[in-house]
Amino acid sequence: MKTEPHSGASHSSTQSCSSADALQLRTFRPGDETAFRELNVAWITRHFRLEEADLQILGDPRTHILDRGGEICIAQIEGRIVGCCALLPIASGEFEVGKMAVAEEMRGRGIGRRMLLFTIAHARKIGAHRLYLESSSRLPSALHIYEAAGFRHLSPAQRKPSKYDRADVFMELLLTPSADTPVWPVDRYK
Repeated sequence: MKTEPHSGASHSSTQSCSSADALQLRTFRPGDETAFRELNVAWITRHFRLEEADLQILGDPRTHILDRGGEICIAQIEGRIVGCCALLPIASGEFEVGKMAVAEEMRGRGIGRRMLLFTIAHARKIGAHRLYLESSSRLPSALHIYEAAGFRHLSPAQRKPSKYDRADVFMELLLTPSADTPVWPVDRYK
């Protein structure tokens, strides 16, 4: 399924959780750019250094993610954005899960896990059949969340060179169609 470039309007994909922290999960809305950039700069500079690809994507997420058919998923509590995760288009039906961040003071509450599951569900909804990600062995909590969500490590032969020096873990998740995903019938006239 081909995705259209992001029009700037939300796809109205929202999920509220009934937990005590009133976490709301939704897709990007105009005005989310600053929080997306600040959340990512905070975690990257805490563990690594900002690289050229970071500066480009975080400096203009509309051009580098949304206008290319990608998405940005947002986690918020009481109107405050506390997390984010992007789906960066790779090829038709394939996205890189990237720029996933949770505010430092909000970690340990399951926000990252719930945001990743929302992002995976949204990827299915927009027609993804494969998700790919790059991470670092210096982020064991993130790796655990990815593994628990079903991502599998790629062998060295399956890896492609990364644009990030920090990337030393490469994973993928193959998505099967859900009940609400249209499946094309097999051509029985062959």
